[in-house]
Parts: sequence; C-alpha cells; structure tokens
Amino acid sequence: MMGTGPVPRASIGLPVYNGEQYLAEALDSLLAQTFEDFELIVCDNASTDRTEEIGRRYAAQDRRVRYERNARNLGAPANYRRAFELSRGRYFRWAAADDVSAPQSLARCLEVLEREPNVVLAYPKTRFIDERSRVTADYEDRLHVQSSKASDRFYQVLRRLERCNAIYGLMRADVLKCTRLLGDFLAADVVFMTELSLYGTFWEVPEFLFYRRFHAAASSAMDQTQIRTFYDPANPRRIRMREWRHLWELSRAVGRAPLAVAEKVRLWSLLAWRTMRVSDRLAGELLGATRCWLTSALR
Repeated sequence: MMGTGPVPRASIGLPVYNGEQYLAEALDSLLAQTFEDFELIVCDNASTDRTEEIGRRYAAQDRRVRYERNARNLGAPANYRRAFELSRGRYFRWAAADDVSAPQSLARCLEVLEREPNVVLAYPKTRFIDERSRVTADYEDRLHVQSSKASDRFYQVLRRLERCNAIYGLMRADVLKCTRLLGDFLAADVVFMTELSLYGTFWEVPEFLFYRRFHAAASSAMDQTQIRTFYDPANPRRIRMREWRHLWELSRAVGRAPLAVAEKVRLWSLLAWRTMRVSDRLAGELLGATRCWLTSALR
C-alpha cells in the first residue's frame, strides 16, 4: 500500500526476511539521520521470526516508518523491487536489515545529487563490521566513475565492481524506473549496477558513513543451495547459468538505454570482450546444464 500525506524528498526501502537480530539497530541508525524528510519502508518478506513485531512497533512510534508485509516469501530480488515500487520520493536508497548508516550518510549523498545533475548514484565509503558491530576493515569500492561516455563508465564498473556496497547509496528514482532493477538470478546486483552506469555517473562521498555487517546468517555467508533458495524460494533449481544470464541481461540493458547507435556498438564490443574473458566459465556452465538435462531426460 502506498503511503499517504506529503511526498518526502527521499525514500528508504528496507527489504527483510527473518532479520530480527539486527533490524532494530538498522532502523535506529536510519531514523537518526540528520536529513529527516524521508519515508522508511520496511518490506517484510513473510518473516517467521520477530521481524513483524519489530517493524510494526517502529511504524507505530515514528510516522516516517511504514511496515508492509508480503503474503508469501517472494524471494530477495522481488522484495527489493517491491520496496522501490512502494516508494514515493524523488530519491531512493535500499537499506539492509543488518547494516548501519552514520547520521550524516543520507544528507551527504543527497547534497551530491542536488548539486550534480549528471550523477545517478551517490554513495559513501564503506567499513565492514562484525556481529558485535566492531569495525573489521575499511573497503575501497573505487566506483567514483565520472566519465561522460556511457561505454567508459560501463567498462569501469564491469572491471571494478566486487562487493556491491554502493548499491546501498542514494539514487534518482526516475532513473531507477528506466532499469530492470534486480532480476531473479544470481548476482543480479552486479547487472543492476552496471546497467545503472549507462544513465549517468557515480559519485563516492569521501567519508566512511556506511557500515556493512558480515555475520554467519548474512546472505554473503550462504552456500550455493541456500543462495538459490534466497533468490527464488519457489523454484531454487531455476537459478543457474550465472555468466550466460549476465551477458544476456547486460546486452538487453544496452539495447534499452537511450544512447546513440555508435555508443551502443562500443558497449556491445565490450560485452564481446567480456565473453572472451569468461569463456571458460561459460563453457563450464553449458556443460553442466547439458549434463543436468541429459540426466533428467534419461530418468
């Protein structure tokens, strides 16, 4: 259900499934932002723990918080999409239920987007924390991508993107509507971030204002079987052939983008270069899929 009342300048979508352990800490950090004109949408993916209780309590205490619960577990990517679809702000960011944002985080990112019309994503520098909120490492995303050419930005993101911390930065909602957001396939955040680079530049705020938590129950710690279920609980066996899917989705993204033909040719050339770089993995995925098909057919 969409919110009522004045439209906020920014929206924060917090998709969550069974996030009771750190949810309150994440919400407290977001509600303590120095910039206050935002809505915070807790999008509960049919959790079975105390997530609903916590979400409803915060919604009752602070008018900026909205609690939305899915009737069933849609899978992580679909819940991320729903969090955005429920938003109303001019600017949007996702937040994870186990991460922490410094009080100035939203304000610093919004200042950039208001000042720099060509920037589509502003994100702060990242520190990693553990289950006790102790800092374990500083991380360099290296995604301050400022080229005026989409092909240059596309190439830089493809080469540099690793942890995808920047996906929790602040983005322009109208640009997000031009993308496919997060698809129902493995590492969809990589494809999304690369597609986003086709529409504008990325800006790194040079302050450590985002704290990403790594712990035993985090999605980053899941094995392949668990992560497939995390992405699509209804049909986890469908989530396969990652490299092939990435190439297909990136090619489609280039085709959709409002770019000159010459620039699209350069982008498709980059995808051909990437195909050569991952050819061993592509062959391995194709062989694995063929074996699965033959095994199923011969039963």
